This record gives sequence, structure tokens and C-alpha cells, in this order.
Amino acid sequence: MTRRVVLVLLAAFLLIGTAGQAQAAGYRYWSFWDRDGGKWVYATQGPSLVRPSDGDVQGFRFAVSENSDDAAQPRGTADFASICAKTPAEDGSKRVALVLDFGAASDAPSGETPPAPRTACAQVSPDATTADALAAVAGPLRYDTNALLCAIAGYPKTGCGEQVAQEQEKQEEQRTTTAPEQKDTSDDGGPSVGLIAGIAVIATLAGAATWQARRRRNATR
Repeated sequence: MTRRVVLVLLAAFLLIGTAGQAQAAGYRYWSFWDRDGGKWVYATQGPSLVRPSDGDVQGFRFAVSENSDDAAQPRGTADFASICAKTPAEDGSKRVALVLDFGAASDAPSGETPPAPRTACAQVSPDATTADALAAVAGPLRYDTNALLCAIAGYPKTGCGEQVAQEQEKQEEQRTTTAPEQKDTSDDGGPSVGLIAGIAVIATLAGAATWQARRRRNATR
């Protein structure tokens, strides 16, 4: 094994070690949910297309996620009866219970603080969409040019589905939930034990290769 080969292996090992620390890409946005019994189900259509029935419960959650599989659900267990208890039924209208979860502090764009989660009962016309119900009780709403819901009740003030680094978001959340003496430092940006050990092994191989090269040169003299 020549010294050049060993150095190439060392560089490859370093690249592999740092690849594991790469930040996963996520998106900061409002996700839309339907309440099915006691569980939340990710909506398959946007709020401007869905026409809920009287008695339906729908939710919105602002968070950072990669896709619908890991999207954060609205928090809380409020049901239709409790949300719309003070809104009596009326002829010619329907009631839609809405759960609005503005997310955790780690979900918020820089410089913004998420409002507290809340619920609302929208009483709207029978043909109203979820977007209509939302506008009736949680304005102002903000949409982008592609009709993507960007803000509910004016939150957030800016941005719409922007890409962010999830690793940073998760680290911020860990700092608020983990005591200092219990903090796991294996992902603090420094080299791992395995990486250090691997570098030591390759450095040893490099030294052995250098010694062998010198021995061959001495033997030919």
C-alpha cells in the first residue's frame, strides 16, 4: 500500500464521517388535517377545495417537516362538542370546528414568536370551503401566488413554505427540553469516537507504508 493510497483512503473516511452530520432539508409551512374519530389524518386536498360538513373538526399546524409522513399534528384533544358548544346550530348554515396550532418556538421564523394554540367554531354557509371557514374566524390569511396557505391570523408575518435545516431546529428543541448534565454531545458538531479511531488506524497504516517504502529504498542501495 503506497502513501498516496493511504491518503486517499483518509480523505474518503473524513468525507463519510462528515456526511452523517449533514443537515436534512425540511420546509416550514402550515399543514392541514381532518379529525377522524380520535385521530388526526393528513388532508389529501387543500383547504380551498375541501367542503366540510356540519360537525366536522379540522386542524392546522405550523411546523418544520420534510413531508406529510413526518408532519407534526395539531396538539390538543378538543372535539366538536366542546369547540362549538357556544355556537348554536342555525338553519341555512353549518358549523365547522377548527383547531389552530401555531407551533413551537423552534418552528418559528427568526424574530417571531408563535401565538398560543386555540380553537374556533366557524358558522358558514352550507357550500363553504374550509378556507372560507378559516377566513371567518382566523383572519387575516395570507396566500402565495400558487394559492399555498402562508399565514393564519397573520402568523407568520413573512415566508411561505421556505426550506430550512431540520438539524438546527431539532438541536434548538433539545436545548429547551434536555438538562445540561443529560445533554448528548455525540452530535455537537465535533468528531465522533468512531471517526477519531478510524483516523488513528489510517494514520498508523500511513506510517507503516512510509516505513516499508524506506526499507525498500535501503535494500536497493
